[in-house]
Amino acid sequence: MSLPAALIEEAVQWRRQLHAQPELGYQEQQTAHFVAEQLRSFGLQVATGIAKTGVIGTLECGPGPTIGLRADMDALPLTERGDKPWRSQRSGAMHACGHDGHTAILLASAKWLAQTRRFSGTVHFIFQPAEENLGGARQMVEEGLFRRFPMDAVYALHNWPGLPLGTLAVNDGAMMASLDSFEITLTGKSCHAAMPECGADPIVAAAQLILALQTIPARRLSPLASSVVSVTQIQGGEAINVIPEAVTLRGTVRCLQSEVREKVRGLIGSFVEVLPQPLGVEGTICWYPGYPVTQNHALPAARVREAAIGLFGAEQVRWQVDPSMASEDFACMLEACPGAYFWLGADGDTPSRALHNASYDFNDALIEPAVAFWQRLVESHLPLPINQR
Repeated sequence: MSLPAALIEEAVQWRRQLHAQPELGYQEQQTAHFVAEQLRSFGLQVATGIAKTGVIGTLECGPGPTIGLRADMDALPLTERGDKPWRSQRSGAMHACGHDGHTAILLASAKWLAQTRRFSGTVHFIFQPAEENLGGARQMVEEGLFRRFPMDAVYALHNWPGLPLGTLAVNDGAMMASLDSFEITLTGKSCHAAMPECGADPIVAAAQLILALQTIPARRLSPLASSVVSVTQIQGGEAINVIPEAVTLRGTVRCLQSEVREKVRGLIGSFVEVLPQPLGVEGTICWYPGYPVTQNHALPAARVREAAIGLFGAEQVRWQVDPSMASEDFACMLEACPGAYFWLGADGDTPSRALHNASYDFNDALIEPAVAFWQRLVESHLPLPINQR
């Protein structure tokens, strides 16, 4: 990796500036303005306002294929812990997933590729809003991302605590799980807590239902299928001596296979309808579909692997790793365009804090290898004609 020290130092400053001024999904006005101004200063064509705050920078360099590189820009609704000089200056918002780092990496990559131009084709630098639960990728696709900016392939990276710095992990299949959220309402009959026979207790029904839902991955699916059903909220009751009329349960379902996703949804619906009935309680469910499985395409995944081996060495590349049961809305882009999503190790001498932790901070040592990788991937995917090398 032979990148100018000044470029990496500038990228670190960008990263820390973005970290100090985090913005939540679809509110990334300041971030988007900064990104657009930087891209224009590099000489790129810039489009703004896609999915409200999304930004696309386009770098054309002769004939050839077209690819997209994506970075997410939004922060999480957390109050940061720690005393770094660049810690969040906004209460209730922080970059706890490294999107500040991803944005700085892609900006530095755009600047360097605009200067070097050792490729033939077009690169679209996609700065996406609202990755965290709000579906910014889906909205970009629905607003015509790939119609306005046709691409042969699209790629995205994510820093990954738990993997050593300088390693890359990629699969030619699933990388991250699907995500669906649900809200279950159990409606019974309110009564005095001392006279439960006069009512129909939705709290008892909720307790039985929560335990029963856990039998879906354990007993209704093959051990080779991957699914997690989690009830994460229970709300019901106001007085300590009153059995309430209704209880609400909320949670998520995550799967690594689309067919398993559909089966689990059907099973949960059956449990909600049937299990409370003997208790005199009615169950209903509302689904809030989230993200599909983040499913890499074989050829783009192979390109990532080959570029990583050429840059980092075969011993630093993890191929066919265990997917994560967390979710990623880049999956929506992969449904619309061939591409691949991969992880770059974030652990230096001290292991990184976990993603979505209030004490997390992006490892700036990751910026240089990440920029070098984007350069390597672009130049290998969009090679110069032999007579120009």
